[in-house]
Amino acid sequence: MTKITVNFGNKAVVLKKNKQYAGVKQIQTRSLGPSELDNSVKAVLYPNIGGFKIVSVKPQEGTRGLMSDPVDALRSLDEVEVGTHVYNIAGSDKPLVPTGSIYITFNEKVTTAEQEALLAKYNLVLKERKSEQKLVASVTPQSENPLKCASKFQRLKSVARAEPDIDIPLDHYFTTPSASLWGQMWHLENKGKIPDNPKLHLTAGADAKVVEAWKLLDGFGNPNIVVAVIDIGIDVNHPDLASKIVKPWDFWSNSDQLLANDPLYTHGTPCASVAVAPADGGMCGSAPSARLMPLSGTGFSIESTENMFNYCIEKGADIVSCSWGTLDESFTLNEEKISAITKAATKGRNGKGCVICFAAGNEGAETLNVYGAHPNVICVGATTSDDEHPDYSNCGPTLTICAPSNGGEVPILAARASWDEGNPNEDGAFKYYYGDGIDRGTHYQHFGGTSSATPLVAGICALILSANPNLTAAEVKQILIQTADKVGPADEYTEGYSNKFGYGRVNAAKAVQEAIKRKK
Repeated sequence: MTKITVNFGNKAVVLKKNKQYAGVKQIQTRSLGPSELDNSVKAVLYPNIGGFKIVSVKPQEGTRGLMSDPVDALRSLDEVEVGTHVYNIAGSDKPLVPTGSIYITFNEKVTTAEQEALLAKYNLVLKERKSEQKLVASVTPQSENPLKCASKFQRLKSVARAEPDIDIPLDHYFTTPSASLWGQMWHLENKGKIPDNPKLHLTAGADAKVVEAWKLLDGFGNPNIVVAVIDIGIDVNHPDLASKIVKPWDFWSNSDQLLANDPLYTHGTPCASVAVAPADGGMCGSAPSARLMPLSGTGFSIESTENMFNYCIEKGADIVSCSWGTLDESFTLNEEKISAITKAATKGRNGKGCVICFAAGNEGAETLNVYGAHPNVICVGATTSDDEHPDYSNCGPTLTICAPSNGGEVPILAARASWDEGNPNEDGAFKYYYGDGIDRGTHYQHFGGTSSATPLVAGICALILSANPNLTAAEVKQILIQTADKVGPADEYTEGYSNKFGYGRVNAAKAVQEAIKRKK
């Protein structure tokens, strides 16, 4: 039967079985590799409708691209706990999924014993009794599907009402950020062009899929998430940062007054903005609702390392973004530094661990920032606006992931410290802020490198924790690895890993989906 008529409320609705989609409840696994289910599915259309993942199913061999019943192809898989058909209302392509529950109201004179006998006859079980005549029943493996059961109950004289519980995708009224320079944020959503400079070349879709992640969250993330940016030259009065500041600290002066007004130190401002700039300012960060813990004064010493990461633990940082380091292998991390980072990554966030991101470095070397070798660190490289590897982004066997930055024709737009004197132009004057020569205001500048890719990933980690705050830091790293897109030439990857791209380019939407799936 491909069509069925069911009453919803006071309306009879004709439903048609969808022959390409199926709903599955998956037994939880922790495998990083592709699963049997992954190999049977063309695409995940919705991560959770009625408790089911809605998928399109690959045609089986010998079917010439057709499939008589997509659910049967999935129910036999060991990792599929429950499979269900997906339906459409006539004239609509919106999927409808029965949850497995049926709300039944019996007529007044039907006794409890008679009600229970009817449930047993149709192999249903009592889920909840609302009143003497009203109850909620659940289907079992022995019963027919909930739509057929409900349809049969609707025809019984002893039943006043029987309605199957169903779920459909809702329209979330998500609004694109109103940031005045939103069109420049190609690394968050790449449409293949920049509004004020159409001559620049970008590849549509070569982005971090952040807008899709916001839609899944139905917003810009949890405002209680704190991203600590450890750097030098963070302008806490910048209009895109000032309202977000929590627990600032300067390790050089040992005070909450951060170093400012020194033109040699401006780097922290654009880094912080790429992570957390708000959705309604000038530019926009990957986690617009997150708060900023600006920490100024980097250092390689044991004492500096312990001070920085202990502060993050004690003051409640959820994510730590570090766009600095060294390639000098003479100064690899010693026992105390390894211990300080390990402590933050395992003891922070009340034992769930701070998520720690470090830049791979911009030397174009076959060696990574020494911090990237720490097993708890997310080491971040860069990709271009064409999903290619930029020559400057360092390569190596401990690179975790990459993220969009400059290196193609289009750099990243970021916040500018008020005391930044800019780069020298052809005349040697310090007033050059935009790579294409188009002025976008006094508060902004073009930015890039793994310095920009790292806070972008840090902000995405804030979105992951917004979706599931119970994740450990190790699980967040695992999710980034598991959900990354394999960009660049396929032969760059060996067993899913590339020294240039790590496990691939970050995909915020897939990462948020996976975080939601892992909720307990």
